[in-house]
Amino acid sequence: MDMKTDPRFRGLEPFANRVWLSSPTMHGDEQRFVDDAIATNWVSTVGRNIDEAEKAIAEIIGVQYAVGLSAGTAALHLATKLAGERLYGRAKPNEGTLAGHRVFCSDMTFDASVNPVAYEDGEAVFIDTERDTWNMDPDALEEAFRRYPEVKLIVLAHLYGTPGKMDEIRKIADAHGALIIEDAAESLGAKYRLKGRWVETGAIGDYNCISFNGNKIITGSSGGMFLTDSKEDADKVRKWSTQSREPAPWYQHEEIGYNYRMSNLIAGVVRGQIPFLNAHIEQKKAIYERYKAGLKDLPVTMNPFDAQKSIPNYWLSCMLIDESAMARHSRGELDEKWTRTKGKTCPGEILAALTAFRAEGRPLWKPMHMQPIYRNHAFVSGVDVGEDLFRRGLCLPSDNKMTREEQDIIIEIIHRCFR
Repeated sequence: MDMKTDPRFRGLEPFANRVWLSSPTMHGDEQRFVDDAIATNWVSTVGRNIDEAEKAIAEIIGVQYAVGLSAGTAALHLATKLAGERLYGRAKPNEGTLAGHRVFCSDMTFDASVNPVAYEDGEAVFIDTERDTWNMDPDALEEAFRRYPEVKLIVLAHLYGTPGKMDEIRKIADAHGALIIEDAAESLGAKYRLKGRWVETGAIGDYNCISFNGNKIITGSSGGMFLTDSKEDADKVRKWSTQSREPAPWYQHEEIGYNYRMSNLIAGVVRGQIPFLNAHIEQKKAIYERYKAGLKDLPVTMNPFDAQKSIPNYWLSCMLIDESAMARHSRGELDEKWTRTKGKTCPGEILAALTAFRAEGRPLWKPMHMQPIYRNHAFVSGVDVGEDLFRRGLCLPSDNKMTREEQDIIIEIIHRCFR
């Protein structure tokens, strides 16, 4: 049945303007900085916008150096290469720095977190998720070290803007002499209480990365940054990101390089966005709290966080349906089917209803160990929390331009799915 003609939704009309999951929000200075770059002809990978954006982000995060790159994925790749080189030495030109080595990775994340391990010829071992923050489970990580004591690298992502249990994970990593790559792509502006003081995500790992993708808390339309307190590491990432050119009057290359540097145009958008980071976080927080209040009478919970140890950036508001309220449903590789059941629903049905009324939601990240490309990789789990969250959870429209009235209608649509 077409959702718009379903009797449960009688009286509701599709939104005149589509309500997005999380779209860019421009404020004006972005245009000014981009126009200045064009007017002065600084449109390539050097310029004042890059310098100012790097300086501002480093100050916000509390690190010494930020290196602007073409994407968060580029930052993750160079962080992974840097960690591999530190652990195992420089690789041959036709071989990655992690060749022959395993790496412990967050299981429930976007694949950009873990693909760089494959870029560097390493083998990802996926670590299950815990229920308190939906991030890497310290107990599963400890078990992974028991099984694979030789591992020396952890790639950890903070899901949906909520910091993971970094005090426990940091202790485990230190006990085993392992380095941490922190993927803070989704959590820019989030904070974690580590050893008695508040620290920004993106400053906790040995190598740290953020993203300015179009749907992030602030954006450059694309772009990302590598964050560090090491001048040596920052200089090496800058060099690698500009094709590893040596300081000779001709093009001299002694190691593999990449075309990963951020452009001064993208940096202009980022520079214009930076002053609004806190305002965007407050807007996202208000959206989360309105969902939590508006859905409290339903058998659902919102994405959780530890209020004593973390301050999320509330990038996406997510919802988990209680097991008792789950309608029968099945998922294939590319589609989903469900049985309509009074008083129950499932993520697919809610997402279909939102789509019918021109609102964008999404399933939670499908865990990496369930992805066809990684199914033969090791997975360390107790009860497979990630698979359960994927089965019962979804991301709700979280755009900071969504009005209260629009959000009220979305909440009403979700209620009617349970009828």
